[in-house]
Amino acid sequence: MTAPPRPPRVVVAMSGGVDSSVAAALLVEQGYDVIGMMMRLWSEDCGTGGSNRCCTPDQMADARRIADSLDIPFYVIDTQDVFRRTIVQFFIDRYAAGDTPNPCIECNRHIRFEWLLNHALALDADYLATGHYARVDHRPDGSARLLMGRDPRKDQSYVLSVLTQEKLRHVLFPIGEYEKSTVRDLAAKFGLPVAQKRDSQDLCFLADGDYRRFLRDHTPDSVQPGPILTRDGQELGQHQGLLNYTIGQRKGLGLGGPQPLYVLATDPDRNALIVGAREELGRSTLEAGRVNWVSGTAPESPFRAEVKIRYKAPPAPALVTPLSEDRFRVEFDDALRDITPGQGAVVYDGEECLGGGIIARSAYTPTL
Repeated sequence: MTAPPRPPRVVVAMSGGVDSSVAAALLVEQGYDVIGMMMRLWSEDCGTGGSNRCCTPDQMADARRIADSLDIPFYVIDTQDVFRRTIVQFFIDRYAAGDTPNPCIECNRHIRFEWLLNHALALDADYLATGHYARVDHRPDGSARLLMGRDPRKDQSYVLSVLTQEKLRHVLFPIGEYEKSTVRDLAAKFGLPVAQKRDSQDLCFLADGDYRRFLRDHTPDSVQPGPILTRDGQELGQHQGLLNYTIGQRKGLGLGGPQPLYVLATDPDRNALIVGAREELGRSTLEAGRVNWVSGTAPESPFRAEVKIRYKAPPAPALVTPLSEDRFRVEFDDALRDITPGQGAVVYDGEECLGGGIIARSAYTPTL
């Protein structure tokens, strides 16, 4: 007799939280062959008995307990070294260069959907599933589209814009069709003890949640005082280290004068902080590099779209012009205040995420 075909195998990235736990429970209910897997990630206090916020002993115990209740295998893989080299060092280096990086984008690019996905495939899995609020539209021709999650308040497609066609073919987002409140209800329905567990918010590798303290410890040069300049080069005072300031910041500059001044940009080459009036703050253009188009092919001509410049920013209407396979320019209909080098510029056509890139450092362009 021929053995019946096995159901599709899926590795679920488990964190001990409600989202990944419900994702695992839904897949078990749908008949998948489910394996739970948790990554042990680096934290700055790992050597002193601490742990990364994504994999504390309590979270690991919760994830193992959930796996046991679902009767699925559960494995922990040591990802500390590659996470430290790839994500934490990237975070340090980009701040030292004057950018404001988004480590979650890089973690999805290199850790979850490369390192972890490869481990899943090595277990002969067909898919890797996570608890992200996003959706994948698997098309009949074998291609896939990345879509926003149904819950606009929790949508995480912004940090998933690095996914390629090859990766999307092996990815499932089981809770992407649900709102957060429904996910908690599902956790209660499945009898999962994490139904009311709070979401984690801070950067996971910080011991105390203070990224500026972390950077002071790891990049002492970034806290060297330097000049505060206007765009035309007039020196107004001294700053206390560029990492202490963000674009759009008004308070804490230590400057007097007839009108409020705001941080317009940082200039790492001169260790200078550039400030100006509120009306100088808006920008209507940006260029992005390290671009990933989800379709696998850059558009051939300029096109209208909506672009998000931060995870929580609303999509803003713009003209997007591909400059190369790895670069595009965005011209917004209205100037935006918070365009920040190092953050993602993510392009949408309605609910579809077309891709994105990293905002490049360039000269400040005033609003005309």
